[in-house]
Amino acid sequence: MERKFFIKTLGVSLATGSIISSCAAQDEKKENSPLEIGGESVIVHSVYFWLREDLTEEEQKEFPQFFEALKKVPGISAYRVGKPAPTTKRDVVDNSFSYHWLAFFENMDDINTYEKHPDHLAAAEKYSSYWTRVEVRDSLT
Repeated sequence: MERKFFIKTLGVSLATGSIISSCAAQDEKKENSPLEIGGESVIVHSVYFWLREDLTEEEQKEFPQFFEALKKVPGISAYRVGKPAPTTKRDVVDNSFSYHWLAFFENMDDINTYEKHPDHLAAAEKYSSYWTRVEVRDSLT
């Protein structure tokens, strides 16, 4: 039983590492892999958005432009945008969010610049009426 758990855990770890290391390959403008940013620790900025249920079809199509605006803010080394994965329902899994923004920063100066940058603030102001809830989790990896 313990061996099966170890093998499953190892498989998940290897798959997760492959996914994370390929993040930057998706966008040619962002050449650094999140795991290779300067060979040092990076700050991972993870933001979850719950959109209003009454958004029109037009608003739903327009909302991803928010992320287009964010990716232009200076200091981001790599980024990804996602929606909930159709994973197995479990007590510890929360797939209730609408979108997930994941951005990587080389240092505290970069994320501090991003947080206060006029383009970031303007995009948040423009699209804030689209969501009912936002949760931010930052980590140093």
